[in-house]
Amino acid sequence: MEKENQIFGIRAIIEAIQAGKEIDKVFIQKENQGELMQELMKAMKKNNINFSYVPVEKLNRLTSKNHQGAVATISPVSFHDLETMITNVVESGKNPLFLILDQLSDARNFGAIIRTAECTGVNGIIVQKQGSAPVNGDTVKTSAGAVFNVPICKVEHIKDAIYYLQASGIQTIAATEKTENTIYDINFTEPIAIIMGSEDRGVNPSVLKIVDQKAKLPMFGTIESLNVSVACGAFLYEVVRQRL
Repeated sequence: MEKENQIFGIRAIIEAIQAGKEIDKVFIQKENQGELMQELMKAMKKNNINFSYVPVEKLNRLTSKNHQGAVATISPVSFHDLETMITNVVESGKNPLFLILDQLSDARNFGAIIRTAECTGVNGIIVQKQGSAPVNGDTVKTSAGAVFNVPICKVEHIKDAIYYLQASGIQTIAATEKTENTIYDINFTEPIAIIMGSEDRGVNPSVLKIVDQKAKLPMFGTIESLNVSVACGAFLYEVVRQRL
């Protein structure tokens, strides 16, 4: 974790939240109680800030300073509002292309996907606040700086974002092996949002139930899955091919 993107100490984190800093995630020592910690918990819940309980050993690895049982990471980018982002794209006259990452957890995969998204003209990336990969130094480095060029939106629930996209006239297409359709059977020339799943579970079954279409990549080897960033690149370049 880059020290310049890090805040340690309960009071310091509370003040950063109150000052409107883009807090990406807070790591809290297990079984850490006290009045000040309760104040921090209230501030995080009020502002919908992602946090997780970790052993003190992890906090000690993050910083050698007196962390008081809490270390926070500051996002190097500002996040966008979902409705505003979609409205701006639709009203701009562009053919909308959005990417939804359903609880992707690896920062390097996230960065690689952002880099490909920027190269293929993705108008915005939507992630869930809880359980998603952080936007940290690894993300920035792996994205080759593309993270500063592609709008990223954090939402409470992926399904709500999908419903809003559908209501805005944007087709939602999930990448999943649980379908007979390949990406070559799908019309990507319409306004679309592609949903990519997490590294270990894929797209959530509850999400698969509400999407408009599903598509998979044809596989011919003995290994039956691709790295999610590679699979995402294949989907996005099929979009490019069809839209050229």
